[in-house]
Amino acid sequence: MGKVKAHQLRGKSKEELTKQLEEFKKELSQLRVHKVTGGTASKLSKIAVMRKSIARVLTVINQTQRENLRKFYKKRKYKPLDLRPKKTRVMRRALTKHELSRKTARQLKKERANPPRIYAVKQ
Repeated sequence: MGKVKAHQLRGKSKEELTKQLEEFKKELSQLRVHKVTGGTASKLSKIAVMRKSIARVLTVINQTQRENLRKFYKKRKYKPLDLRPKKTRVMRRALTKHELSRKTARQLKKERANPPRIYAVKQ
């Protein structure tokens, strides 16, 4: 098996991807055996290609899994921590717009007692 492209992997199902992953791992172990026994240079250079291919397959599996989780939790009130937006610690703990706009009973009472003054300006 040669170099594999990520766009080729995206159309495949999870079962196909896991099957391909096992094939790649098997081939990598065979290449490592060739390395120990004194294989040719082409076999040794193929080890790096196989490792990258394994990484691509795992990346596509993880990306599709996260994408499906995002769809599942889209309308939910609470999401897993790794699916929430990262932002900064201060931004995550800041009050929401709704919480900022709320006023206490005491504030409302003061505002009703002392409405803003309107001045007539001559020109």
